[in-house]
Amino acid sequence: MRIFSTSAVKEIDALTMLYEPISSIDLMERASCVLTDAIVDYLPLLSHVAVFAGSGNNGGDGFVVSRLLSAKGYRVEVYTPSLESHFSDTCAEALRRLKSKDVVRIHDISVEGFPVLSEDTVIVDALFGSGLNRTVTGLYADIIKNINSSGSFVVAVDIPSGLMGEDNTAVDRESIVRADVTFTFQFPKLSMLFADNAPFVGHLRVLDIGLSSKAMEQTESITQTIEVEELLPLLSVRRRHSHKGDYGRALLVAGSYGMAGASSLAAKAAMRSGLGLLTVHLPGCNNSIVQSSVPEAITSIDSCETHFSRVPSLKGYDAVAVGPGIGRHPDSAAALLRIIEDSHVPMVIDADALNILSEYPEWFAKLPPGSVITPHPGEFSRIAGLSSGGYDALKKATIFARTNRVCVVLKGAYTAVISSKGEFCYNRCGNAGMATAGSGDVLAGIIVSLLSQGLCAYDAARLAVYVHGKAGDLAACKLGMRSLMAGDIIEHIPEAWLMLEKDQGLPQKFDF
Repeated sequence: MRIFSTSAVKEIDALTMLYEPISSIDLMERASCVLTDAIVDYLPLLSHVAVFAGSGNNGGDGFVVSRLLSAKGYRVEVYTPSLESHFSDTCAEALRRLKSKDVVRIHDISVEGFPVLSEDTVIVDALFGSGLNRTVTGLYADIIKNINSSGSFVVAVDIPSGLMGEDNTAVDRESIVRADVTFTFQFPKLSMLFADNAPFVGHLRVLDIGLSSKAMEQTESITQTIEVEELLPLLSVRRRHSHKGDYGRALLVAGSYGMAGASSLAAKAAMRSGLGLLTVHLPGCNNSIVQSSVPEAITSIDSCETHFSRVPSLKGYDAVAVGPGIGRHPDSAAALLRIIEDSHVPMVIDADALNILSEYPEWFAKLPPGSVITPHPGEFSRIAGLSSGGYDALKKATIFARTNRVCVVLKGAYTAVISSKGEFCYNRCGNAGMATAGSGDVLAGIIVSLLSQGLCAYDAARLAVYVHGKAGDLAACKLGMRSLMAGDIIEHIPEAWLMLEKDQGLPQKFDF
């Protein structure tokens, strides 16, 4: 799914009207029919619905929805501060059609004041659309604050009013509607994917309103989501006459006293993702645990009993991962620098390795080309400095990736994968149950496995993030999010790979 800037959305609307052809009001009617059906799923019968509509096309959607909900038997009242204002032409026609039915009361807030609403009222927010380019002030800001304090269930049309489509750094966040659910049209807006905007977006649903596919193909997008169709060509075919050496050799440096689980989780995930040979370099205290939990892996035992302190031989490996559970001992920092300087194959830098590098940021430039770093927001802030929000973090991550020639996997609800060239995409599978200890170790294991099998950094990261999220979703469907553990993600990695292979059309039965 491609994601477009708010300016591009207007262009797609215009091209849709040209290509079908369809008038602006008819396109609004079509979108509002889809929207109304979606809203009804959230409405108890005989609900009181309060629609707040502005003077632009988002307000027009609100007027059409009001008419359609009323026709379905709901008690609807419309509130607008715009009865004496200039409406867009399409919005004015939508209002005329609503008035012609004479079944919905329309209130002018600028005259009557804000209504008293109860928790039983469902509010439909149609004040401003994604084309907003400034902070909401004055009467509209007061309306938004009243909506947020009403205690009512709030449905946002296309985007919560006051939220801009991309950068909200300078926006007064008290003047943004806090929706319980947002129904956005055709594709999400970039700002909806950032964690700091989640309190405004609520539950996000994307509605297909039939915008022209030709128009979307002709319009430049700012990014896209990771889709199965784009991943299928990345899957390697396991040849019948092949051996373990054909599927990569990886080195995983992980673990410390009390952190053997990180080694085990990353190793299991790597082996479950098609890797031919894995060596785990670990302190002696972790050896028996890892050998018993992942007997398929070879162990290389550090001279130190409790932590990573020396560099093993790097000869013969196709990729190296460092970080899960290694701790931040000075010995580990010195060994990390040596392994970075000695490695001539792509690396995955995760967890404590990132925390060490945050203290020595000049070491990032020494990473081999094609390497991947996998920070969560806290780790990234230590690397690149505090961000003012998701949009600022994305900008910093893009600059960081280009400057240091690495792929950045910025982990979160919608994990962003940013290439060394600055291109980026978002993953939309995965769930809140994956916010649990060890989940990142699993992802690091999948990435190093794919790098070892010959994928470039951006492709390996995209494919790994998708499989990781898909396995998490499969686990959550069976176990629930509350009970999910990192080991459950690993247990469902094979099913995630199998689903991709079925989509690729690979044979699932192997007859002689």
